[in-house]
Amino acid sequence: MKRRALTVTLTFPALLLGALAQAQTVKPGLWETSSKVSTADIQTSAALDMAMQQLGNLPPAQKAQMDAFLAKNGVSSPTVGSDGAIAVRACVTPEMAARKELPLNQKGQCTSTSTPVSGGLDVTFTCKEPASSGRGQVTFVDDQHYKMVMDVTTTATGSRQDVKVNSTGRWIAASCPAKP
Repeated sequence: MKRRALTVTLTFPALLLGALAQAQTVKPGLWETSSKVSTADIQTSAALDMAMQQLGNLPPAQKAQMDAFLAKNGVSSPTVGSDGAIAVRACVTPEMAARKELPLNQKGQCTSTSTPVSGGLDVTFTCKEPASSGRGQVTFVDDQHYKMVMDVTTTATGSRQDVKVNSTGRWIAASCPAKP
């Protein structure tokens, strides 16, 4: 249950970065997405808290494996803030920005649609593993910041749970760290 909650928690920033790719413009460089997942269900909330604690306490070998996988895809290791939000950094090259492409590959696991609306996007998604779906809105504050609110239904803990994901995104820098 802890591992599935961690998977669900890590999926949301990836989906959000995928939504950003559908924006009219994507500024190249280093981007950071910070997401906070909340729920009224005590059991789900406890599982999310455990997943965040587990992320911060991964054994060195597991952390190295996760870091290497993410780095190959231009994504930083997730960090957990004091408020429980999970932050992920990802690099967008100028070529990727021109194609409105981000360094996350959800093929086979998730599908999403984005519909342009005034000031942002309406976003929906469906994932097979873990089974989840949701809808929400991305609002572009300016070309370096966005906000997102998403209502998500998931069965990652074994039963249906409804969660809310509040995220912010910010452009960090024009250059990105070198890939390993």
